[in-house]
Amino acid sequence: MPWDRNQMAARAAEELEDGMYVNLGIGIPTLVANYTGDKDITLQSENGMLGMGAFPFEGEEDADVINAGKQTITELDRTSYFDSATSFGMIRGGKIACAILGAMEVAENGDLANWMIPGKLVKGMGGAMDLVAGVKRVVVVMDHQNKKGESKLLKACTLPLTGAGVVDRVITNLGVFDVVEGGLKIIECADGVTEQELRAATEATIIN
Repeated sequence: MPWDRNQMAARAAEELEDGMYVNLGIGIPTLVANYTGDKDITLQSENGMLGMGAFPFEGEEDADVINAGKQTITELDRTSYFDSATSFGMIRGGKIACAILGAMEVAENGDLANWMIPGKLVKGMGGAMDLVAGVKRVVVVMDHQNKKGESKLLKACTLPLTGAGVVDRVITNLGVFDVVEGGLKIIECADGVTEQELRAATEATIIN
């Protein structure tokens, strides 16, 4: 069976190593905070927080402690707060080791589209463009196919780009891919998903 949202987040957490400073995007990536376990990871949010904890239990929420997606989160004993200028200084200055982001489309050359769909309500590009330009490694976590059953891993993105050639690894509900020269390389299939099924569900070129 394909991975669910929590299994995808848990798999993304495996990408993280002790000592890393990491930014989590909205959507599935926010769940990664629940799966870092005993790793010494410092989570950064572009709304001005360094040292995010897991989501709070019901009844323990603090409306003043939120992530970039406006979800309530928890503090750590080392949490610090600052303004947006300082936050983006960290991002643009290359201080963040990894960003885990959602996406609407990823191209086989690592192009990323995740900030707007033309003709629909656009709330703003957020911090994604700065993140993909400033961090050392970009990991995308998303569903493999859209609601129509069409692949979101494409030969070329059709939506406006967030960044060109910026994605290093993609984790979907069907498997894990690396962006390599000439296309995507399968790193892992989700439990119960065959490589043949993974290839059939993917428009992008898959390198053997």
